[in-house]
Amino acid sequence: MKRRVVITGLGLTTPLGTGVEKTWDALCAGKSGVSRITRFDPSGMRTQIAAEIKDFHAEDFIGNRKVARRTDRFQQFAMAVAQMAVADAGMEINHSNGTKIGVSMGTILGGLESLQVGHEHWLKGDVSQVSPFLVPMFMGNMGAAQIAMELGARGPNLAPNNACATGTYSVGEAFRLVQLGDVDAMIAGGSEAGIIPVIIEGLSVMGAASTRNDEPEKASRPFDKDRDGLVAGEGAGAVVLEELNAALARGARIYAEIIGFNANCDAYHLTSPSPGGEGAARCMNLALQDAGTTPQDVDYINAHGTSTQYNDALETMAVKAVFGQHSKRLTMSSTKSMLGHTFAASGALEAVFTALTISKGLIPPTINQKTPDSDCDLDYVPNEARRAKVRVALSNSFGFGGTNSVVVFREFDN
Repeated sequence: MKRRVVITGLGLTTPLGTGVEKTWDALCAGKSGVSRITRFDPSGMRTQIAAEIKDFHAEDFIGNRKVARRTDRFQQFAMAVAQMAVADAGMEINHSNGTKIGVSMGTILGGLESLQVGHEHWLKGDVSQVSPFLVPMFMGNMGAAQIAMELGARGPNLAPNNACATGTYSVGEAFRLVQLGDVDAMIAGGSEAGIIPVIIEGLSVMGAASTRNDEPEKASRPFDKDRDGLVAGEGAGAVVLEELNAALARGARIYAEIIGFNANCDAYHLTSPSPGGEGAARCMNLALQDAGTTPQDVDYINAHGTSTQYNDALETMAVKAVFGQHSKRLTMSSTKSMLGHTFAASGALEAVFTALTISKGLIPPTINQKTPDSDCDLDYVPNEARRAKVRVALSNSFGFGGTNSVVVFREFDN
């Protein structure tokens, strides 16, 4: 028998602030975290903007400075949000329960910044400056591993890499492990810290990144006719997933319940979605089937909504294919309009936001909605947050290589 799985803890560090409350308040106020890049000098580059985290201090979460120096920024983010989520859940991890608690923390780029720094030292002949911790600093699984070591979570340890669907896939796979009884709880999410020149330039060269350098806060504009590409971001998010009875037994606060998940592949193109959004539509349908609910039950979708021409139009088509006439009644919003695209972290951040939307009855807006697009004609909660009762919600994530993942959330009702 499948077990019920609930969300009892949340953790965030985003371009809108470190901490769940700080980010959520700014998000619902419609603030943008996009600005001119400060982590390096972007002068002369096609794209000179990104969504950076500017209030994160590793020492606030990693007490040992030596440990902080030998961990990449993405690992620091991952450790921070995991600590926040576990503290928020009021969960104690100890020798008696550690083997039944696991970690699923995905990343795409891993410690690419640390690898770049090490490579620069090597090119200059400064081999003595190459860190002896370089290899574990750039390995993608080390965010999850560091969390496990820090917190004593000795269950399954996963580090998914499924392009921009990674964060949602990470949460979904963690849900499955709890649902099937392999573990009693999982710390799940995604972390990314890839604002480095080669990544920004690579996105720009392929035509995926916005070049609205003179108006950074207006650059990420999902579903708007004048969108010209995504804005790269960094960040991390984590949720604590628990088996329902265990959560109730310890009196845990429950934000929402996860009731379904699916992941699939377009098997079509390196970067473009399949025609008509077929793969995304199929993924949503399968997730709803897994949840045992119907399209008409869904009130809200946290959209993938990247601010690229193809994604936004095809995601809209996919939603129409799945929901039919109901697509005109449900609401969608893209929080990437304020946070940029945080790649592996995006689905994890959006899982946190979807849980908060349900628990607080407040839908974050899609900002920069100025010019209607006939290909994007649904209700994207333009520019201002909206009070609404949300009982069932989806969180969509789609990525390069045609990878798709969808998680279904429901208001908790015992």
